[in-house]
Amino acid sequence: MIYLKLFYEFFKTGLFAVGGGMATIPFLYRLSDNTGWFTHQDLANMIAVGESTPGPIGVNMATYVGFVTGTQVNGLPGALLGALSATLGLAAPAVIIILIVAALLKSFRENKYVNAAFYGLRPASTGLIGAAGLSVVMSNLFPGDVIALAAVNWKGVVLAAVLWLLTNKVKKTKSLHPIVFIGLSALVGVVFSMG
Repeated sequence: MIYLKLFYEFFKTGLFAVGGGMATIPFLYRLSDNTGWFTHQDLANMIAVGESTPGPIGVNMATYVGFVTGTQVNGLPGALLGALSATLGLAAPAVIIILIVAALLKSFRENKYVNAAFYGLRPASTGLIGAAGLSVVMSNLFPGDVIALAAVNWKGVVLAAVLWLLTNKVKKTKSLHPIVFIGLSALVGVVFSMG
């Protein structure tokens, strides 16, 4: 049944998502390749929307994938069940681990092996987040999976350069709230068909 598979796949993703929602992105690329539930471009779009909307990006993406997959199976009821299955699957490992840690907090806090394990997880988490950032940049710079100067998404490069200038160098716009830039970027993307 697709809903159990959604739960299982996102449970595995949530289990190894040390470092937050961005650390789930490499797992989601693998999930895309293995299941075909969404494409790499869909994932790039989900990241853009997930970063622009309230809530954790991993949960937003799990909900979206579950919704879309469920819709294909059984319309709106399937979409709601799919969204719920994927979201619960992603969140369940964190809840289980937190309950275990809370029950054993004192012994965990004083255990040198646990401290060493968490110290060792820092670079892994940093690497996962770095890989996610690089994959997002590459999929937006080279949307056709061809890495060549002619294949560069020049509209995206120009938009990124303009945003960087406006947020870092122009005094009048530097102090604007980030939501202004998010909204304007979304508008530019729609007007110039950048997605």
